[in-house]
Amino acid sequence: MSALTGAVVRALRPQRRRSRGAVVGAALVVVVLVLLVVSLGLGQFRLSPAQVVAALTGDGLGHVVVVQWRLPRALAAVVLGFGLAVAGALFQTVTRNPLASPDVVGLAHGAFTGVLVALVLGAGSWLTLTASAVAGGLSAALAVWLLASGGAVGGLRLVVVGIGVSALLASVNTWLLLQVELDVAMFASAWGAGSLNGVTAVQTTPAAVVTALLVVGALTLTTSLRQLDLGDDVAAATGVRVALVRGVALLLGVLLVCVATAVVGPVAFVALVSPHVARRLARTPHQPLLLSGLVGALLLLASDVVAQHVLPVPLPAGVVTVSLGGAYLVHLVAREVRRR
Repeated sequence: MSALTGAVVRALRPQRRRSRGAVVGAALVVVVLVLLVVSLGLGQFRLSPAQVVAALTGDGLGHVVVVQWRLPRALAAVVLGFGLAVAGALFQTVTRNPLASPDVVGLAHGAFTGVLVALVLGAGSWLTLTASAVAGGLSAALAVWLLASGGAVGGLRLVVVGIGVSALLASVNTWLLLQVELDVAMFASAWGAGSLNGVTAVQTTPAAVVTALLVVGALTLTTSLRQLDLGDDVAAATGVRVALVRGVALLLGVLLVCVATAVVGPVAFVALVSPHVARRLARTPHQPLLLSGLVGALLLLASDVVAQHVLPVPLPAGVVTVSLGGAYLVHLVAREVRRR
């Protein structure tokens, strides 16, 4: 009887996890939408939630303030936060390392380096900056991949190599900032902290389209990624092309980070923290991509609201994410040390 009961419990456990994940996902969507409406009403020209909803479908001054001035920034926080979190989930799943994250291993700094090189050369269009960010991020990823013993992307080696590459790129970025004019350097320094200031629909719309396509591509790998959690040998035995899946997943993660960096700069710790929070909320053994994205969207949007409207002095959103993520990173490292 006890064996039968245990079998029934094990059979029902995946269904319970799926049900809990659906409930958590629905709750996160509601919270993000509520916070989105609230954020659209904050500022010198304050609006109530009802006025914000009316302004979205109406006209007049309220429509201009909400739709043309505030909505692109808020949507950028939601979309790019979602993309960064999915990138973090991809990296942590592929490497099976809870500390693996695009910003920790230097990819965000690499994308920022690409943007700074473009600024030094005099380029200023969004398309050029985006292409430069992608080139810089891919170059940093390739360097980390090669230095981590010819593509061995598991264990602590990737994180250690990534931290070293990140420190090197940070020094290069500082040197590049000294090579440009003062006004360009001031803009790049503020943007390099991870700022949503000045984001417009011209940047948000193409970034949202590209991010959506990359996220859809990542979702097609969900089944294969879960099999990778069981180990390379088991995944290969079940028909998964391990090297191909790992390479595509890492490439998608790098591109997601590069797109976000080209728009808002290197926002730190969203990619690292969000998958852990999502997994704890859903109580799943793997990193859920969609839930991670929703947590990332909420985290970046909330950080921007706090940075702009709660703190005494408006700051870049990246300053808030660094404060929250740094504390969580210390907790995560301490927990890993205790486990070992």
